[in-house]
Amino acid sequence: MEQVNRELTDKNFVKRNIAPRPIDANKGTMGTLLSICGSYGMAGAAMLEAKAALRMGIGLHKCALPKSIYPIVTAQIPESVYIPLSETDYGQTSADAASFLLEEAKKCSAVVIGCGLSVCDDTKQLVNSIIENCTKPLLIDADALNCIAQNPEILKSAKAEIIITPHPGEFARLINSTAAKVNANRENYARKFALKYGVVTVLKGAGTVTASPEGKLLVNRTGNSGMATGGSGDVLAGMAGSLLAQGTKPFEAAAAAVYLHGLAGDIAAEKLGKISMLPSDMIECIPEALRRCGLS
Repeated sequence: MEQVNRELTDKNFVKRNIAPRPIDANKGTMGTLLSICGSYGMAGAAMLEAKAALRMGIGLHKCALPKSIYPIVTAQIPESVYIPLSETDYGQTSADAASFLLEEAKKCSAVVIGCGLSVCDDTKQLVNSIIENCTKPLLIDADALNCIAQNPEILKSAKAEIIITPHPGEFARLINSTAAKVNANRENYARKFALKYGVVTVLKGAGTVTASPEGKLLVNRTGNSGMATGGSGDVLAGMAGSLLAQGTKPFEAAAAAVYLHGLAGDIAAEKLGKISMLPSDMIECIPEALRRCGLS
């Protein structure tokens, strides 16, 4: 593969690309994020995504999730607005919810789909419908990526600007390869995928790579091995989705969120150590990460 030109993300990039909060801001001017996440057994993914989005300053967070996990999530996060959805017998969001969610998306400024969503016939239909019909900036993560793994070509039919946030295993499924091969040439793979499908591609891992549809590539150097635990990706999805909904352009929102996500992880490691830190600890460190980048 050819050599890729790349740059490193830093705190100046973050400060340049996240607009200052206006003194007269209100919840109506700070964006509305619709998050379609969670399933029975995976309520935690929806909660981590929601908490991270809220900590990043979203004006209004709408959490669309299967009705069976609604009582669990709402008891933990009073700040979100909830949209309980019809579900399958196994607690996954029903494909019947697609048309309703598309109407709801029209009232929002960005959409996140996938964290803890689960993979079944219904969620595959749901994800396909959202990709093909949603007109608002869309972040696709986790199980939503697994839902399209056999048909990544659907990304070419999207009406909206898209960010995808796969870890190496999810990315490998999208390109019919292996995680080992992906990790051996991460920058080239991310860039080629972004160019081919016209989506901002965030390939997570040590030195997370963010590639634009125009071929630009940023490599991140914040973060540490303490973040190698389930739930860290849900935090990133919420952070990036929040910036996207607040009006930051997709490539810049993705790269800035990656930097802040890693920095929050570094702050958590400073306080708690890499072995004991949790994704929820990282969320609590987002305010300090923002301050270190000259934002608050």
